[in-house]
Amino acid sequence: MRPGGRWTLPEPSLRGCDVIKDMPTHQQDLAREIDRLSEAAESADYLMSMIVGRLQERLSHFNWVGFYMIQKGLPGEDSMLVLGPYVGAETPHKRIPLNQGICGAAVTQGHTVVVDDVNADPRYLACSIETKSEIVAPIFVNGSIVGELDIDSHTPAAFSADDRQLVEHCAALVGRYLERTA
Repeated sequence: MRPGGRWTLPEPSLRGCDVIKDMPTHQQDLAREIDRLSEAAESADYLMSMIVGRLQERLSHFNWVGFYMIQKGLPGEDSMLVLGPYVGAETPHKRIPLNQGICGAAVTQGHTVVVDDVNADPRYLACSIETKSEIVAPIFVNGSIVGELDIDSHTPAAFSADDRQLVEHCAALVGRYLERTA
């Protein structure tokens, strides 16, 4: 983090077709559908709601899918990850400090975090006994992290390299949407 608390990590190079063409066909189709949604979205919340719905609907191992956005704290308070649009079971973690959990790790490290066995990771903030693995991809806007896409699975080691590409692609779409509409 640089002075002033702003992240200045480089955004992953996830630009449209370059990433999509390397995905399996079913994920290519889903990524293109989400691309079209991003072009027609009326708001960032609408886009995020569509993404979480499509990901959970089309990928059976994506059991909980949600966005957390960074909310800056008041003077003397820390910034927090605040739950946005999500699908899946109710979670007790609606606000997460930036230094806690796998979600906090993705923000502080500035890159996607994949955990194959959440029970073996001391950072995991338990929210469901069914959750076995997790992937969290940061959302960048103009080089700064503003939120993340978080996905839990009831299957151990559920997330492939192709899943990671798709999740990072979706996070990048939200970031680009926020850049266009800021």
